[in-house]
Amino acid sequence: MELDVGWLMIIIGLGLLIVEASQPGFFVAVPGTTLIVLGIVTILIPDVAQNYAPAIIVITAIVSSIITIGFYRKLAPGQKPQTTSMDILTGKEGVVVKTVHPDSISGKIQIENRIWSATSDSVIEEGKKVIVISSEGVHVKVKEEM
Repeated sequence: MELDVGWLMIIIGLGLLIVEASQPGFFVAVPGTTLIVLGIVTILIPDVAQNYAPAIIVITAIVSSIITIGFYRKLAPGQKPQTTSMDILTGKEGVVVKTVHPDSISGKIQIENRIWSATSDSVIEEGKKVIVISSEGVHVKVKEEM
């Protein structure tokens, strides 16, 4: 028994949709949908499929692309990367996690859950509490909390 081309397209299309469902983001939902629609049209209306296959493919691909993109936007909406303005660090309290030295940014402090490179006018040992007095580029200047 010979397998009809329409059924072959439907089977391949379903296979692609199964792959997409098991591996979201693989981006085979659009060709899978296109193959299924073209397969159905080929089985039900062979003359239309033969004469208008390119148009059917383009229209189906566009519609299924729009639906797929909309689905993925709802599934995982884009998020802006988390950023911290250095200005908001001024006045914040932190703890030294690596000794801070004057004129060096090799020292590290922890403010909330983040680690920042730090400098100071004096040596501040690990474990000491500090206050941010300014930010300079990508590091902060701190003083020991009294």
